[in-house]
Amino acid sequence: MADENDSTKRTRQPNGRSSIYLGKDGKWHGRVTVGIRDDGSPDRRHVERKTRAEVTDAVRELERQRDAKTMRKLGKPWTVKTWLTHWVDNIAPLGVNENTMVGYGVVVRKHLIPGLGAHRLDRLKPEHIEHFYGTMQANSRKAGTIHQIHRTFRTALNEAVRRGHLGQNPVRLAKAPRVREQEVEPYPVEDVQRLLRAADERRNSARWAVALALGLRQGEALGLKWTDVDLGRGVLMVRRSRRRPRYAHGCGDTCGRKAGYCPQRQRTNPETADTKSRAGRRAVGLPAQLVDLLRTHRTKQEAERLEAGDKWTDEGWLFTTETGRGTSPRTDYDDWKELLRDAKVRDSRLHDARHTAATVLLILGVSERAVMGLMGWSSTAMAARYQHMVDTVRSNVARQVDGLLWKSSDDRSDDDDDGTAGKLVRAG
Repeated sequence: MADENDSTKRTRQPNGRSSIYLGKDGKWHGRVTVGIRDDGSPDRRHVERKTRAEVTDAVRELERQRDAKTMRKLGKPWTVKTWLTHWVDNIAPLGVNENTMVGYGVVVRKHLIPGLGAHRLDRLKPEHIEHFYGTMQANSRKAGTIHQIHRTFRTALNEAVRRGHLGQNPVRLAKAPRVREQEVEPYPVEDVQRLLRAADERRNSARWAVALALGLRQGEALGLKWTDVDLGRGVLMVRRSRRRPRYAHGCGDTCGRKAGYCPQRQRTNPETADTKSRAGRRAVGLPAQLVDLLRTHRTKQEAERLEAGDKWTDEGWLFTTETGRGTSPRTDYDDWKELLRDAKVRDSRLHDARHTAATVLLILGVSERAVMGLMGWSSTAMAARYQHMVDTVRSNVARQVDGLLWKSSDDRSDDDDDGTAGKLVRAG
């Protein structure tokens, strides 16, 4: 920043240099070039203060923001409401799938806009956000829900920073309530066997073998077609996922019900979507017994097709209704709950079958990299989240430690002629 004399005339500075001068209005003014406008002209910001010291501080702050690349763009300031609305309607859909967008929409319109929407975006402070979280807690909102809101808000404001509408993201500084992660208990092998035996008495019994042995997500399993399965090679390809339906009113919103219960409801999302991520698109090897189950399943399905006759809709699904249609996620969930009751095992989420499959792979000693490929994970963090230390693994580890630390010197003599190892163990 250039030194200036206390003159009512502005001293001309070289292009790009900051300037400070005393104006005819008796106030001190400062001008700082911070970048280039969208039309290519210099973006030169102006500040005015009562004293030279005050305007000098203001100019230096502008220079600091310019150098740190945290300068907000010119134009009408965004509010939290206008930015979040723009982000969720126009930006976020370009990068995430439909299910994620449903969650974003709920968080933005149900929680963030009512709670923080009136704030000017560039004046939003971490304290505002923390007060909002505290209010939610006082209203008995779960910490997990608040964390979902926190993650969505952080993502939305990261984009505002990236585009120059916000200097820094206050959500990154705000503290969200601590979440106590609920430990998921996978089914022991004995319960898995009981579930598979009970499934043999039901339609689409192979569906549950796929869930418990391969750990496919619900949408992935229901999105399988026979063209995805090569029983000769013992390989299954995961290519698509069945989506939960979303509906709009077909009555013009005059029925007085939610869209999903409208007598004339119309589905607004596709039945399935291709798996986009590289990790999600994968080939999975089939155990020999599961290949046999799928062959039996195909024979039963062919018999159902013949019995249904003209009512059968041949769409090629691996798991179908009695008329050949794809199985809905809701029906699939209800079937899982009935299976748990029939097998007389404890109640759980359908997704816990995926945790169980991952744990079985751990028990079998499958490498982490191979497990990631089978389960469709893109990071080792997911392996840590899904694979659980069950009693079988704990017992094996305990036996290994017992053999290492308490093995006698005589037992070690073949490996260590002078008995040093045994002495070291006892000394330790």
